[in-house]
Amino acid sequence: MTYEIPQPMLAKAVPTVPDPAKTPGGLSFEPKWDGFRALVSFDGESVEIGSRGAKPLTRYFPELVEAFARILPEPCLIDGEIVVPRGEPGAQRLDWESLSQRIHPAASRVTMLSEQTPAMLIAFDLLARGDRDLQGEPFSTRRAELVDLLGGVPHPVHVTRTTADAAVAERWLAEFEGAGLDGVIAKPLDQSYAPNKRAMFKIKHARTADVVTFGYRIHTSGRGVGSLLVGLYDDAGELWNVGGVAAFSNQRRLELVDELEPLVVRDDDGAAVTGATEKSRFSGGRDAGFVRLRPGRVLEGRYDQLEGRRFRHTVQFARWRPDREPASCTYDQLDTVSAYDLGAVLV
Repeated sequence: MTYEIPQPMLAKAVPTVPDPAKTPGGLSFEPKWDGFRALVSFDGESVEIGSRGAKPLTRYFPELVEAFARILPEPCLIDGEIVVPRGEPGAQRLDWESLSQRIHPAASRVTMLSEQTPAMLIAFDLLARGDRDLQGEPFSTRRAELVDLLGGVPHPVHVTRTTADAAVAERWLAEFEGAGLDGVIAKPLDQSYAPNKRAMFKIKHARTADVVTFGYRIHTSGRGVGSLLVGLYDDAGELWNVGGVAAFSNQRRLELVDELEPLVVRDDDGAAVTGATEKSRFSGGRDAGFVRLRPGRVLEGRYDQLEGRRFRHTVQFARWRPDREPASCTYDQLDTVSAYDLGAVLV
């Protein structure tokens, strides 16, 4: 039994938890797991793991490949999320940094990390079982099949919890962030699987912060500002890189070059001073260099989650804040999230 791995079904952002009564057939809510989207194909002997971007993940998670081949009860095609937990039982949370380190070209390091930071799969949809293609079935049917197939399977496979109660979903949105999750997903119960279509809804935390610009990257076209680098000051007065602000129009990219010109740091010869940030494992070799700016301009940005000292995802530009002094932009303004045990989410 060989399965063709499809593009995963996607979700569109909505500002609040939707009312199930306003969706024909109702909704099923589940936690939004912050990891690598994974489509797991098991033909009864071999395992393949595909990603959202069609990049094979199989070689990076040998511990999961071994476990799937050993514990999956029959051939199947599973849609889920690969995550890495950290911390002791009773005080666990998702660890994005450890997960991102798993994507490494060296086989020896992949093997080492599979032992040091083992991953697990959170299963939330079943696309095929045996010789039956379930993609045309409504989610309510696929969910029942998923629970029947994997409900008794041991770690590292876990079936995500669900609820039909919007009030419970609201509580999950507030509580589960403390375990490293980043929102809630709502799925129409009568919806068939729609590869590469935004047929689900995602509700994430929406917050704003005033941050200081300290540099910009040139757009990949070679013209204009591709992204602004922004930072926050700590208690010692040190400015920390917290992320990037992107998604500007072509015209706005060019305008920003002129607007930021007075802040460009220059050497004795008048040349712009450049710096470099750490390259991401997913940058594909893209240049991590940037033009340095004096930290003299503040913007308000929208973010969803803090991971360590950095924002987890790209910051969205809201507006410039000429009324704010850069030194006033500190970590103190950010929301604090109460810790929540990952194990309690998995129950």
